Amino acid sequence: MNIENQQRNPVLLIHGIDDTEAVFHKMRAYLIQRGWSVYSLNLVPNNGDVGLDELANQVADFVTASFAPEQRLDLVGFSMGGIVSRYYIQRLGGINRVQRFLTISSPHHGTVFAYGSRRPGCVQMRPNSIFLKDLNSNAVILGQLDFTSIWTPYDLMIVPANSSQMPVGREVTVPVALHPWMLTDSRSLAVVTATLAEPIKQPLLNKKSNQ
Repeated sequence: MNIENQQRNPVLLIHGIDDTEAVFHKMRAYLIQRGWSVYSLNLVPNNGDVGLDELANQVADFVTASFAPEQRLDLVGFSMGGIVSRYYIQRLGGINRVQRFLTISSPHHGTVFAYGSRRPGCVQMRPNSIFLKDLNSNAVILGQLDFTSIWTPYDLMIVPANSSQMPVGREVTVPVALHPWMLTDSRSLAVVTATLAEPIKQPLLNKKSNQ
């Protein structure tokens, strides 16, 4: 491993609802092949039966158990995992551990699909939910990180798709046809890799790019 790779932060991958860490199989292998140390965990339960704040505590516990206190991390959250990761960063001290934060097709402003279930975690992901309003009330804190939101305008799970947009950080649009393909499409993998490889930048105002 070269010096550049040795200086890279470990990457922690956080999956979405009804998924397990296995959903990152291709992305994990892709990143490892390019020199990253990659970690993931299974959020339990994964079906919305508990609030996303409870799942975020699992992330916090995993970080504490897996990494030295001084170790900085890069965090990648897919779909619900992006919101869980935000709670960890914004409410549980993750702001002091995470340097690069990427969300992929995450419902930052909710998704109408969440109305299909009354489970606590799903209720929290409804548009204008108390949970999301609270989290978005100080989303500006994400500007302290190297934050990137990656999304597709064709997403049929995050409705409206532009719910994945954020007023802080950088925004990258990848025109992938299906929600789960955001973790396997070569364009998405290239964006994730390039973003993780970039030097830490000063906090950004919202900047947009297309792939």
